[in-house]
Amino acid sequence: MFPSLCERILMSRICELTGTRPIKGSHIWRSGKAKKKGGIGTHITATTKRRFIPNLQRVKALIDGEVRYVRVTAKALKRGLITKAPKRRWAKAAPDATPAATPAAAPAVTSA
Repeated sequence: MFPSLCERILMSRICELTGTRPIKGSHIWRSGKAKKKGGIGTHITATTKRRFIPNLQRVKALIDGEVRYVRVTAKALKRGLITKAPKRRWAKAAPDATPAATPAAAPAVTSA
């Protein structure tokens, strides 16, 4: 279900949950005026290759009892296929109470 460590290092654009990956497609350029707008119809002038890339999100998820980051599609999040990690309830430890070394005010120098 989840990719191995070697596959995760590559950071490919693949959803870790559903396996959705980029797919091939084409961008079509058209010219002319549509018939319903009074023209003689549109014509395809060029096509170029393109990729449709999934909308991946990096989310903290609860997997096998541990919290870790996963890259999943927005569609998987909307469908509720993933359990998001609970919010942290504990407070961070306070910094040490030792006073910081502040420089003492330098005495005024007067020239006589």
